[in-house]
Amino acid sequence: MGKPTGFLEYKRETAKVLPPKVRIANFKEFRTPLNKEKQKLQGARCMACGVPFCQSGMMIGGMASGCPLHNLVPETNDLVYTGNWKQAFLRLSKTHSFPEFTSRVCPALCEAACTCNINGEPVSTKENERAIIETAYENGWVTPQIPEVRTGKSIAVIGSGPSGLAAAQQLNRRGHSVTVFERKDRVGGLLRYGIPNMKLDKAVVDRRIHLMEEEGVKFVTNVNVGKDIKAEELLKQFDRVILACGASNPRDIKVPGRDAKGIYFAVDFLGQVTKALLDTDFAKVPYELAKGKNVLVIGGGDTGNDCVGTSIRLGAKSVIQLEMMPKPPVERTPSNPWPQWPRVLKTDYGQEEAIAVFGHDPRVYQTTVTEFIKDKNGNVCQAKLTKLKSEKDPKTGRMMMVPVEGTEEVIPVDVVLIAAGFLGSEKYVTDAFKVAINGRTNVDTKPDQYQTSVDKVFTAGDMHRGQSLVVWAIREGREAAKAVDESLMGYSYL
Repeated sequence: MGKPTGFLEYKRETAKVLPPKVRIANFKEFRTPLNKEKQKLQGARCMACGVPFCQSGMMIGGMASGCPLHNLVPETNDLVYTGNWKQAFLRLSKTHSFPEFTSRVCPALCEAACTCNINGEPVSTKENERAIIETAYENGWVTPQIPEVRTGKSIAVIGSGPSGLAAAQQLNRRGHSVTVFERKDRVGGLLRYGIPNMKLDKAVVDRRIHLMEEEGVKFVTNVNVGKDIKAEELLKQFDRVILACGASNPRDIKVPGRDAKGIYFAVDFLGQVTKALLDTDFAKVPYELAKGKNVLVIGGGDTGNDCVGTSIRLGAKSVIQLEMMPKPPVERTPSNPWPQWPRVLKTDYGQEEAIAVFGHDPRVYQTTVTEFIKDKNGNVCQAKLTKLKSEKDPKTGRMMMVPVEGTEEVIPVDVVLIAAGFLGSEKYVTDAFKVAINGRTNVDTKPDQYQTSVDKVFTAGDMHRGQSLVVWAIREGREAAKAVDESLMGYSYL
Protein backbone atom coordinates (compact mmCIF):
# COMPACT_ATOMS: atom_id res chain seq x y z
CA MET A 1 0.00 0.00 0.00
CA GLY A 2 0.98 3.66 -0.01
CA LYS A 3 2.12 5.26 3.21
CA PRO A 4 -0.26 4.13 6.02
CA THR A 5 -0.59 7.70 7.29
CA GLY A 6 -0.16 9.38 3.90
CA PHE A 7 -3.76 10.58 3.65
CA LEU A 8 -3.27 12.34 6.99
CA GLU A 9 0.13 13.85 6.21
CA TYR A 10 -0.32 15.01 2.59
CA LYS A 11 -3.04 17.17 1.11
CA ARG A 12 -4.53 16.36 -2.27
CA GLU A 13 -2.70 18.22 -5.00
CA THR A 14 -3.47 18.22 -8.71
CA ALA A 15 -1.99 19.63 -11.91
CA LYS A 16 -1.39 23.35 -12.22
CA VAL A 17 -3.99 24.95 -14.47
CA LEU A 18 -3.50 28.07 -16.58
CA PRO A 19 -5.80 30.95 -15.61
CA PRO A 20 -9.00 31.02 -17.70
CA LYS A 21 -8.22 34.31 -19.46
CA VAL A 22 -4.79 32.96 -20.48
CA ARG A 23 -5.82 29.52 -21.72
CA ILE A 24 -8.72 30.73 -23.88
CA ALA A 25 -6.19 32.33 -26.24
CA ASN A 26 -5.65 28.97 -27.96
CA PHE A 27 -6.82 25.36 -28.22
CA LYS A 28 -3.86 23.79 -26.40
CA GLU A 29 -4.09 21.59 -23.32
CA PHE A 30 -3.74 23.83 -20.27
CA ARG A 31 -2.79 21.53 -17.38
CA THR A 32 0.82 21.20 -16.20
CA PRO A 33 1.30 17.91 -14.30
CA LEU A 34 3.06 17.76 -10.95
CA ASN A 35 6.74 16.86 -10.87
CA LYS A 36 7.66 13.26 -10.02
CA GLU A 37 8.38 13.88 -6.36
CA LYS A 38 5.06 15.62 -5.74
CA GLN A 39 3.23 12.92 -7.68
CA LYS A 40 4.80 10.27 -5.45
CA LEU A 41 3.29 11.98 -2.40
CA GLN A 42 -0.11 11.75 -4.07
CA GLY A 43 0.42 8.01 -4.47
CA ALA A 44 1.31 7.88 -0.76
CA ARG A 45 -2.21 9.08 0.13
CA CYS A 46 -3.75 5.74 -1.00
CA MET A 47 -4.59 3.49 1.95
CA ALA A 48 -5.11 0.20 0.03
CA CYS A 49 -8.55 -0.13 1.63
CA GLY A 50 -9.85 -3.51 2.66
CA VAL A 51 -12.75 -2.94 0.26
CA PRO A 52 -11.40 -0.75 -2.57
CA PHE A 53 -14.53 0.64 -4.22
CA CYS A 54 -12.21 2.65 -6.50
CA GLN A 55 -11.63 -0.44 -8.66
CA SER A 56 -15.03 -2.10 -8.27
CA GLY A 57 -16.97 -0.71 -11.22
CA MET A 58 -20.20 -1.67 -9.43
CA MET A 59 -23.60 -0.18 -10.18
CA ILE A 60 -24.84 1.50 -6.99
CA GLY A 61 -27.90 3.71 -6.94
CA GLY A 62 -28.24 3.36 -10.71
CA MET A 63 -24.75 4.75 -11.42
CA ALA A 64 -21.24 3.29 -11.60
CA SER A 65 -19.11 3.38 -8.49
CA GLY A 66 -15.44 2.87 -9.21
CA CYS A 67 -13.56 2.06 -12.42
CA PRO A 68 -15.44 -0.05 -15.00
CA LEU A 69 -12.07 -1.37 -16.22
CA HIS A 70 -11.30 -2.67 -12.73
CA ASN A 71 -7.90 -0.99 -12.81
CA LEU A 72 -5.83 -2.23 -9.86
CA VAL A 73 -5.89 1.22 -8.31
CA PRO A 74 -4.25 0.66 -4.88
CA GLU A 75 -1.44 -1.29 -6.54
CA THR A 76 -0.65 1.37 -9.15
CA ASN A 77 -0.90 4.13 -6.53
CA ASP A 78 1.59 2.27 -4.33
CA LEU A 79 3.99 1.86 -7.26
CA VAL A 80 3.77 5.61 -7.90
CA TYR A 81 4.57 6.23 -4.23
CA THR A 82 7.67 4.01 -4.39
CA GLY A 83 8.77 5.49 -7.71
CA ASN A 84 8.57 2.15 -9.51
CA TRP A 85 7.19 3.74 -12.67
CA LYS A 86 7.84 0.90 -15.10
CA GLN A 87 6.15 -1.65 -12.88
CA ALA A 88 3.26 0.79 -12.47
CA PHE A 89 2.93 0.97 -16.26
CA LEU A 90 3.00 -2.82 -16.60
CA ARG A 91 0.38 -3.17 -13.87
CA LEU A 92 -1.89 -0.53 -15.41
CA SER A 93 -1.54 -2.15 -18.84
CA LYS A 94 -3.05 -5.39 -17.55
CA THR A 95 -6.48 -3.81 -17.42
CA HIS A 96 -6.29 -0.64 -19.51
CA SER A 97 -5.85 -0.06 -23.24
CA PHE A 98 -5.53 3.74 -23.36
CA PRO A 99 -4.67 5.45 -20.05
CA GLU A 100 -3.54 8.53 -21.97
CA PHE A 101 -7.19 9.13 -23.00
CA THR A 102 -9.03 8.52 -19.74
CA SER A 103 -6.44 10.41 -17.67
CA ARG A 104 -7.46 13.49 -19.65
CA VAL A 105 -11.21 13.12 -20.21
CA CYS A 106 -12.61 10.68 -17.64
CA PRO A 107 -14.72 12.14 -14.80
CA ALA A 108 -12.71 9.83 -12.50
CA LEU A 109 -15.24 7.32 -11.21
CA CYS A 110 -12.33 5.84 -9.23
CA GLU A 111 -11.83 9.06 -7.28
CA ALA A 112 -15.55 9.51 -6.60
CA ALA A 113 -15.53 6.06 -4.95
CA CYS A 114 -12.32 6.66 -2.96
CA THR A 115 -12.72 6.01 0.78
CA CYS A 116 -10.94 9.29 1.54
CA ASN A 117 -14.15 11.02 0.39
CA ILE A 118 -15.86 10.05 3.65
CA ASN A 119 -14.12 12.81 5.57
CA GLY A 120 -11.64 14.40 3.19
CA GLU A 121 -10.49 14.61 -0.41
CA PRO A 122 -9.90 11.57 -2.66
CA VAL A 123 -6.55 10.25 -3.87
CA SER A 124 -5.62 11.88 -7.20
CA THR A 125 -5.75 8.54 -9.02
CA LYS A 126 -6.59 10.11 -12.39
CA GLU A 127 -3.44 12.22 -12.37
CA ASN A 128 -1.37 9.32 -11.05
CA GLU A 129 -2.58 7.39 -14.07
CA ARG A 130 -1.55 10.20 -16.43
CA ALA A 131 1.88 10.37 -14.78
CA ILE A 132 2.32 6.61 -15.24
CA ILE A 133 1.46 6.50 -18.95
CA GLU A 134 3.32 9.69 -19.88
CA THR A 135 6.41 8.49 -18.01
CA ALA A 136 6.14 5.23 -19.93
CA TYR A 137 6.03 7.06 -23.25
CA GLU A 138 8.96 9.29 -22.27
CA ASN A 139 11.09 6.27 -21.40
CA GLY A 140 10.19 4.20 -24.46
CA TRP A 141 8.32 1.53 -22.51
CA VAL A 142 5.19 1.83 -24.67
CA THR A 143 6.26 -0.22 -27.69
CA PRO A 144 4.35 -1.97 -30.48
CA GLN A 145 3.15 -5.40 -29.34
CA ILE A 146 3.36 -7.34 -32.57
CA PRO A 147 1.95 -10.89 -32.36
CA GLU A 148 4.51 -13.60 -33.12
CA VAL A 149 1.89 -15.86 -34.73
CA ARG A 150 -1.15 -14.93 -36.81
CA THR A 151 -4.32 -17.03 -36.52
CA GLY A 152 -5.49 -16.56 -40.08
CA LYS A 153 -8.78 -15.10 -38.83
CA SER A 154 -9.94 -11.65 -39.92
CA ILE A 155 -12.17 -9.11 -38.17
CA ALA A 156 -13.77 -5.88 -39.35
CA VAL A 157 -14.37 -3.20 -36.73
CA ILE A 158 -16.85 -0.53 -37.80
CA GLY A 159 -16.05 2.70 -35.99
CA SER A 160 -12.73 4.00 -34.64
CA GLY A 161 -13.89 5.53 -31.37
CA PRO A 162 -12.62 4.25 -28.01
CA SER A 163 -14.62 1.01 -28.09
CA GLY A 164 -13.58 0.15 -31.66
CA LEU A 165 -9.95 0.96 -30.95
CA ALA A 166 -9.93 -1.12 -27.75
CA ALA A 167 -11.47 -4.12 -29.52
CA ALA A 168 -9.06 -3.78 -32.44
CA GLN A 169 -6.03 -3.54 -30.17
CA GLN A 170 -6.95 -6.64 -28.17
CA LEU A 171 -7.86 -8.80 -31.16
CA ASN A 172 -4.77 -7.80 -33.12
CA ARG A 173 -2.50 -8.64 -30.20
CA ARG A 174 -4.23 -12.03 -30.03
CA GLY A 175 -3.00 -12.68 -33.58
CA HIS A 176 -6.12 -11.98 -35.61
CA SER A 177 -6.00 -9.64 -38.62
CA VAL A 178 -8.03 -6.51 -37.86
CA THR A 179 -9.30 -3.79 -40.18
CA VAL A 180 -10.98 -0.70 -38.72
CA PHE A 181 -13.41 1.25 -40.91
CA GLU A 182 -14.03 4.94 -40.16
CA ARG A 183 -16.48 7.13 -42.10
CA LYS A 184 -14.67 10.39 -41.25
CA ASP A 185 -11.37 11.53 -42.77
CA ARG A 186 -9.35 10.79 -39.63
CA VAL A 187 -9.28 7.95 -37.11
CA GLY A 188 -10.53 8.44 -33.56
CA GLY A 189 -14.30 8.83 -33.64
CA LEU A 190 -15.48 10.70 -30.55
CA LEU A 191 -11.87 11.10 -29.38
CA ARG A 192 -11.06 12.97 -32.58
CA TYR A 193 -14.09 15.07 -33.39
CA GLY A 194 -16.28 14.93 -30.28
CA ILE A 195 -13.79 16.16 -27.67
CA PRO A 196 -12.08 19.56 -28.12
CA ASN A 197 -8.31 19.72 -28.53
CA MET A 198 -7.73 21.64 -25.28
CA LYS A 199 -9.26 18.70 -23.43
CA LEU A 200 -7.57 15.93 -25.46
CA ASP A 201 -4.73 16.98 -27.74
CA LYS A 202 -5.12 15.14 -31.04
CA ALA A 203 -1.38 14.44 -31.07
CA VAL A 204 -2.09 12.10 -28.14
CA VAL A 205 -4.64 10.23 -30.26
CA ASP A 206 -2.25 10.09 -33.23
CA ARG A 207 0.54 8.71 -31.04
CA ARG A 208 -1.59 5.69 -30.12
CA ILE A 209 -2.93 5.20 -33.65
CA HIS A 210 0.63 5.06 -35.03
CA LEU A 211 1.49 2.41 -32.44
CA MET A 212 -1.52 0.32 -33.43
CA GLU A 213 -0.56 0.59 -37.10
CA GLU A 214 2.92 -0.67 -36.24
CA GLU A 215 1.28 -3.55 -34.41
CA GLY A 216 -0.55 -4.51 -37.59
CA VAL A 217 -4.00 -2.91 -37.31
CA LYS A 218 -5.23 -1.59 -40.66
CA PHE A 219 -7.26 1.64 -40.71
CA VAL A 220 -9.54 2.58 -43.61
CA THR A 221 -10.97 6.12 -43.51
CA ASN A 222 -13.63 7.90 -45.58
CA VAL A 223 -15.66 4.70 -45.87
CA ASN A 224 -19.23 4.80 -44.56
CA VAL A 225 -20.22 1.18 -43.97
CA GLY A 226 -23.87 0.68 -44.86
CA LYS A 227 -23.62 3.27 -47.62
CA ASP A 228 -20.23 3.09 -49.34
CA ILE A 229 -19.85 -0.63 -48.73
CA LYS A 230 -22.57 -3.20 -48.10
CA ALA A 231 -22.83 -5.26 -44.95
CA GLU A 232 -23.00 -8.44 -47.05
CA GLU A 233 -19.60 -7.68 -48.58
CA LEU A 234 -17.97 -7.34 -45.17
CA LEU A 235 -19.54 -10.54 -43.88
CA LYS A 236 -18.14 -12.40 -46.89
CA GLN A 237 -14.71 -10.80 -46.57
CA PHE A 238 -14.26 -11.09 -42.80
CA ASP A 239 -14.79 -13.88 -40.28
CA ARG A 240 -16.38 -11.52 -37.73
CA VAL A 241 -17.70 -7.95 -37.66
CA ILE A 242 -17.88 -5.64 -34.61
CA LEU A 243 -20.28 -2.70 -34.76
CA ALA A 244 -18.78 0.11 -32.68
CA CYS A 245 -20.37 3.12 -34.38
CA GLY A 246 -21.37 4.97 -31.22
CA ALA A 247 -24.69 6.46 -30.15
CA SER A 248 -24.47 8.98 -32.93
CA ASN A 249 -28.15 9.81 -33.36
CA PRO A 250 -28.48 13.21 -31.63
CA ARG A 251 -31.59 14.20 -29.67
CA ASP A 252 -33.25 17.17 -31.38
CA ILE A 253 -35.25 20.11 -30.04
CA LYS A 254 -38.63 20.08 -31.79
CA VAL A 255 -40.01 23.59 -31.42
CA PRO A 256 -41.21 26.24 -33.90
CA GLY A 257 -38.35 27.85 -35.81
CA ARG A 258 -36.06 24.81 -35.52
CA ASP A 259 -35.30 25.09 -39.25
CA ALA A 260 -33.59 28.47 -38.79
CA LYS A 261 -29.99 28.86 -39.93
CA GLY A 262 -27.35 28.97 -37.20
CA ILE A 263 -28.66 25.98 -35.22
CA TYR A 264 -26.21 23.07 -34.92
CA PHE A 265 -25.93 19.78 -33.10
CA ALA A 266 -23.12 20.14 -30.59
CA VAL A 267 -20.88 17.33 -31.85
CA ASP A 268 -21.21 18.60 -35.44
CA PHE A 269 -20.11 22.04 -34.26
CA LEU A 270 -17.21 20.71 -32.18
CA GLY A 271 -16.12 18.45 -35.03
CA GLN A 272 -16.21 21.34 -37.51
CA VAL A 273 -13.95 23.39 -35.24
CA THR A 274 -11.47 20.56 -34.69
CA LYS A 275 -11.34 19.69 -38.40
CA ALA A 276 -10.62 23.30 -39.33
CA LEU A 277 -7.76 23.38 -36.81
CA LEU A 278 -6.28 20.07 -37.95
CA ASP A 279 -6.62 20.85 -41.66
CA THR A 280 -4.47 23.98 -41.21
CA ASP A 281 -2.16 22.56 -38.52
CA PHE A 282 -3.73 25.06 -36.10
CA ALA A 283 -2.75 28.00 -38.32
CA LYS A 284 -6.38 29.04 -38.86
CA VAL A 285 -9.03 29.27 -36.15
CA PRO A 286 -12.64 29.28 -37.46
CA TYR A 287 -13.63 32.44 -35.61
CA GLU A 288 -16.46 33.05 -38.06
CA LEU A 289 -18.52 30.37 -36.31
CA ALA A 290 -19.02 32.37 -33.12
CA LYS A 291 -17.02 35.62 -32.99
CA GLY A 292 -19.12 38.53 -31.79
CA LYS A 293 -22.20 36.30 -31.59
CA ASN A 294 -24.66 35.45 -28.83
CA VAL A 295 -24.36 31.69 -28.30
CA LEU A 296 -27.05 29.54 -26.70
CA VAL A 297 -26.00 26.05 -25.57
CA ILE A 298 -28.85 23.65 -24.83
CA GLY A 299 -27.74 20.87 -22.48
CA GLY A 300 -25.76 20.77 -19.26
CA GLY A 301 -23.50 17.74 -19.70
CA ASP A 302 -19.84 17.42 -20.66
CA THR A 303 -20.57 18.16 -24.31
CA GLY A 304 -22.46 21.32 -23.38
CA ASN A 305 -19.50 22.44 -21.28
CA ASP A 306 -17.17 21.75 -24.23
CA CYS A 307 -19.39 23.96 -26.38
CA VAL A 308 -19.11 26.76 -23.83
CA GLY A 309 -15.29 26.56 -23.75
CA THR A 310 -15.06 26.31 -27.53
CA SER A 311 -17.40 29.26 -28.13
CA ILE A 312 -15.38 31.45 -25.78
CA ARG A 313 -12.17 30.57 -27.65
CA LEU A 314 -13.92 31.57 -30.86
CA GLY A 315 -14.69 35.02 -29.46
CA ALA A 316 -18.39 34.71 -28.60
CA LYS A 317 -20.07 37.91 -27.43
CA SER A 318 -22.10 36.00 -24.83
CA VAL A 319 -22.75 32.36 -23.86
CA ILE A 320 -25.81 30.98 -22.09
CA GLN A 321 -26.15 27.30 -21.18
CA LEU A 322 -29.62 25.93 -20.49
CA GLU A 323 -30.22 23.04 -18.09
CA MET A 324 -33.69 21.54 -17.70
CA MET A 325 -33.03 20.11 -14.25
CA PRO A 326 -32.74 22.02 -10.94
CA LYS A 327 -29.34 23.23 -9.76
CA PRO A 328 -27.59 20.37 -7.93
CA PRO A 329 -26.58 20.74 -4.28
CA VAL A 330 -23.03 21.79 -3.44
CA GLU A 331 -22.57 18.80 -1.12
CA ARG A 332 -23.99 15.28 -1.02
CA THR A 333 -27.52 14.88 0.31
CA PRO A 334 -28.44 12.07 2.74
CA SER A 335 -30.10 10.23 -0.17
CA ASN A 336 -26.81 10.21 -2.11
CA PRO A 337 -24.24 8.68 0.27
CA TRP A 338 -20.72 7.50 -0.52
CA PRO A 339 -19.77 5.35 -2.46
CA GLN A 340 -22.52 6.38 -4.88
CA TRP A 341 -21.54 8.77 -7.66
CA PRO A 342 -21.85 12.26 -6.09
CA ARG A 343 -24.77 14.12 -7.63
CA VAL A 344 -23.41 17.54 -6.70
CA LEU A 345 -22.67 20.81 -8.48
CA LYS A 346 -19.67 20.58 -10.77
CA THR A 347 -18.18 23.65 -12.40
CA ASP A 348 -16.06 22.49 -15.33
CA TYR A 349 -13.40 24.31 -17.32
CA GLY A 350 -15.77 25.90 -19.84
CA GLN A 351 -18.02 27.28 -17.13
CA GLU A 352 -14.96 28.57 -15.22
CA GLU A 353 -13.89 30.40 -18.37
CA ALA A 354 -17.34 31.91 -18.88
CA ILE A 355 -17.34 33.18 -15.29
CA ALA A 356 -13.91 34.76 -15.83
CA VAL A 357 -14.84 36.36 -19.17
CA PHE A 358 -18.48 37.38 -18.62
CA GLY A 359 -18.55 37.70 -14.85
CA HIS A 360 -21.26 35.09 -14.20
CA ASP A 361 -21.99 31.38 -14.47
CA PRO A 362 -23.41 30.65 -17.96
CA ARG A 363 -25.82 28.03 -16.65
CA VAL A 364 -29.53 28.79 -16.35
CA TYR A 365 -31.37 25.98 -14.55
CA GLN A 366 -34.92 24.65 -14.94
CA THR A 367 -35.28 26.42 -18.29
CA THR A 368 -36.00 25.28 -21.83
CA VAL A 369 -36.54 26.71 -25.33
CA THR A 370 -40.10 26.92 -26.65
CA GLU A 371 -39.41 28.72 -29.93
CA PHE A 372 -36.62 29.96 -32.19
CA ILE A 373 -37.29 33.26 -33.95
CA LYS A 374 -35.78 34.01 -37.39
CA ASP A 375 -34.77 37.24 -39.06
CA LYS A 376 -35.78 38.12 -42.62
CA ASN A 377 -32.91 36.01 -44.01
CA GLY A 378 -33.91 32.89 -42.12
CA ASN A 379 -31.17 33.13 -39.51
CA VAL A 380 -31.94 32.53 -35.87
CA CYS A 381 -31.95 35.88 -34.04
CA GLN A 382 -33.91 35.21 -30.86
CA ALA A 383 -34.99 32.34 -28.63
CA LYS A 384 -38.10 32.18 -26.48
CA LEU A 385 -37.39 30.56 -23.09
CA THR A 386 -39.64 29.37 -20.31
CA LYS A 387 -39.04 28.17 -16.76
CA LEU A 388 -39.77 24.60 -15.70
CA LYS A 389 -40.97 22.97 -12.50
CA SER A 390 -41.04 19.39 -11.31
CA GLU A 391 -44.43 17.65 -11.17
CA LYS A 392 -45.59 14.07 -10.79
CA ASP A 393 -47.22 12.54 -13.87
CA PRO A 394 -50.66 11.32 -12.65
CA LYS A 395 -50.61 8.42 -15.12
CA THR A 396 -47.10 7.04 -14.56
CA GLY A 397 -46.29 8.43 -11.13
CA ARG A 398 -42.92 9.62 -12.45
CA MET A 399 -41.58 13.11 -11.81
CA MET A 400 -41.33 15.28 -14.92
CA MET A 401 -40.37 18.86 -15.77
CA VAL A 402 -43.29 20.98 -17.00
CA PRO A 403 -43.48 24.63 -18.17
CA VAL A 404 -44.42 27.38 -15.71
CA GLU A 405 -47.02 29.75 -17.15
CA GLY A 406 -46.09 33.42 -17.27
CA THR A 407 -42.33 32.87 -17.21
CA GLU A 408 -41.66 33.33 -20.91
CA GLU A 409 -38.61 35.40 -21.88
CA VAL A 410 -37.08 36.31 -25.24
CA ILE A 411 -33.29 36.60 -25.56
CA PRO A 412 -31.03 37.53 -28.50
CA VAL A 413 -29.37 34.50 -30.08
CA ASP A 414 -27.14 34.16 -33.15
CA VAL A 415 -25.88 30.59 -32.70
CA VAL A 416 -27.63 27.63 -31.06
CA LEU A 417 -25.74 24.48 -30.09
CA ILE A 418 -27.92 21.49 -29.19
CA ALA A 419 -26.14 19.27 -26.65
CA ALA A 420 -29.20 17.36 -25.46
CA GLY A 421 -27.66 13.89 -25.65
CA PHE A 422 -28.15 11.01 -28.06
CA LEU A 423 -30.99 8.61 -28.79
CA GLY A 424 -28.92 5.60 -29.84
CA SER A 425 -27.51 4.01 -32.96
CA GLU A 426 -28.15 5.26 -36.48
CA LYS A 427 -30.84 3.37 -38.36
CA TYR A 428 -29.00 2.95 -41.66
CA VAL A 429 -26.25 0.95 -39.95
CA THR A 430 -28.54 -1.33 -37.94
CA ASP A 431 -30.74 -1.84 -41.03
CA ALA A 432 -27.71 -2.69 -43.16
CA PHE A 433 -26.66 -5.49 -40.81
CA LYS A 434 -30.28 -6.44 -39.93
CA VAL A 435 -29.44 -6.55 -36.22
CA ALA A 436 -32.16 -6.36 -33.58
CA ILE A 437 -32.41 -3.15 -31.55
CA ASN A 438 -34.01 -2.48 -28.19
CA GLY A 439 -36.50 0.18 -27.15
CA ARG A 440 -33.72 2.76 -26.90
CA THR A 441 -32.52 1.92 -30.45
CA ASN A 442 -29.28 0.44 -29.10
CA VAL A 443 -28.13 -2.83 -30.68
CA ASP A 444 -29.76 -5.62 -28.69
CA THR A 445 -27.86 -8.48 -27.07
CA LYS A 446 -28.38 -10.82 -24.14
CA PRO A 447 -27.39 -9.24 -20.79
CA ASP A 448 -23.61 -8.81 -20.45
CA GLN A 449 -23.04 -10.30 -23.92
CA TYR A 450 -21.86 -8.76 -27.20
CA GLN A 451 -23.15 -11.16 -29.87
CA THR A 452 -25.99 -9.52 -31.83
CA SER A 453 -29.03 -11.27 -33.27
CA VAL A 454 -27.06 -11.84 -36.48
CA ASP A 455 -24.46 -14.59 -36.73
CA LYS A 456 -20.85 -13.37 -36.76
CA VAL A 457 -21.86 -9.79 -35.91
CA PHE A 458 -20.94 -8.34 -32.51
CA THR A 459 -21.31 -4.88 -30.99
CA ALA A 460 -19.62 -2.68 -28.37
CA GLY A 461 -19.56 0.78 -26.87
CA ASP A 462 -22.27 3.41 -27.00
CA MET A 463 -23.97 1.59 -29.87
CA HIS A 464 -24.54 -1.24 -27.40
CA ARG A 465 -25.04 0.44 -24.00
CA GLY A 466 -26.18 3.91 -25.07
CA GLN A 467 -24.45 7.25 -24.58
CA SER A 468 -21.79 6.82 -21.93
CA LEU A 469 -18.20 7.55 -20.92
CA VAL A 470 -14.92 6.85 -22.72
CA VAL A 471 -13.92 4.47 -19.94
CA TRP A 472 -17.10 2.43 -20.45
CA ALA A 473 -16.47 2.34 -24.20
CA ILE A 474 -12.97 0.94 -23.62
CA ARG A 475 -14.40 -1.67 -21.21
CA GLU A 476 -17.01 -2.66 -23.80
CA GLY A 477 -14.41 -2.91 -26.58
CA ARG A 478 -12.20 -5.18 -24.50
CA GLU A 479 -15.12 -7.41 -23.50
CA ALA A 480 -16.41 -7.61 -27.08
CA ALA A 481 -12.92 -8.60 -28.24
CA LYS A 482 -12.94 -11.44 -25.73
CA ALA A 483 -16.34 -12.63 -26.99
CA VAL A 484 -15.18 -12.51 -30.62
CA ASP A 485 -11.99 -14.37 -29.76
CA GLU A 486 -13.97 -17.11 -28.01
CA SER A 487 -16.29 -17.45 -30.98
CA LEU A 488 -13.33 -17.85 -33.34
CA MET A 489 -10.98 -19.99 -31.24
CA GLY A 490 -13.25 -21.74 -28.77
CA TYR A 491 -11.49 -20.09 -25.81
CA SER A 492 -9.89 -16.78 -24.95
CA TYR A 493 -7.26 -15.46 -22.61
CA LEU A 494 -7.82 -11.82 -23.45
